[in-house]
Amino acid sequence: MQWITAIIKPFKLDEVREALAEAGVQGMTVTEVKGFGRQHGHTELYRGAEYVVDFLPKLKIELAVSDEQVEQAIEAIIATARTGKVGDGKIFVSALEQVIRIRTQEVDADAL
Repeated sequence: MQWITAIIKPFKLDEVREALAEAGVQGMTVTEVKGFGRQHGHTELYRGAEYVVDFLPKLKIELAVSDEQVEQAIEAIIATARTGKVGDGKIFVSALEQVIRIRTQEVDADAL
């Protein structure tokens, strides 16, 4: 099992969610986050005053998938979240040692 964390632009969420559903991913957690990577934010003008936006709004998608679904999930995220511009985001994949469904106490793949 693998834990996938993807940081994406907020307006791409619906496309990514639909693509992951088509890839067989059954659940995910989405969190509104702020951050920056290489673009280091940008400056904006508000009522004549210039100010720096250091942290840009992003969405963090977290999902647990079986080893067989990892590549499909990654490809689905890349295909739908990519705009080709700076700030498209990142995908982090790490091993998931154990999953337990609280209600039924199912473990590992059965709990996914």
